[in-house]
Amino acid sequence: MSGLMTDFRAFIMRGNVVDMAIGIVIGAAFGTVVKSFVSDVLMPPIGYLIGGVNFSNLFLVISPGTTPGPYETIALAQKAGAATLNYGAFINTVISLIIVAFAVFMLMRGIMKMRARFEKPQEPAAPTTKACPRCCSAIPLPATRCPNCTSELEAG
Repeated sequence: MSGLMTDFRAFIMRGNVVDMAIGIVIGAAFGTVVKSFVSDVLMPPIGYLIGGVNFSNLFLVISPGTTPGPYETIALAQKAGAATLNYGAFINTVISLIIVAFAVFMLMRGIMKMRARFEKPQEPAAPTTKACPRCCSAIPLPATRCPNCTSELEAG
């Protein structure tokens, strides 16, 4: 059992696991901020511009509840026991996804540009093989005889 705990501790303390955990926590916090931005800042003006529509309250009644509709809000429909298709909440979620994806894209683009600026271009590796003039197979540079066709080669 102690070997299992030792292995587990070594797994958890690896750098990439800790980095992943930190990324998940920061991502969750970022997602909360984006959700608030979409539902509280972005969608109200868009809804106002297209006629005062509150996207988070757009829904379709699939089956009525115990109290007959129409229902003004999702909360009232669900309180009455109606089954609803909440497509407005889905629209908000899709917009949130697009914003998060764009933010991640911009972050990665910046990281790649910074990395390219600081990294030196790599020199191509020197060749380690040459082609045999008789059989065209790849052979080591210092070879004086081809291992495939046994023809003698010039040194170098």
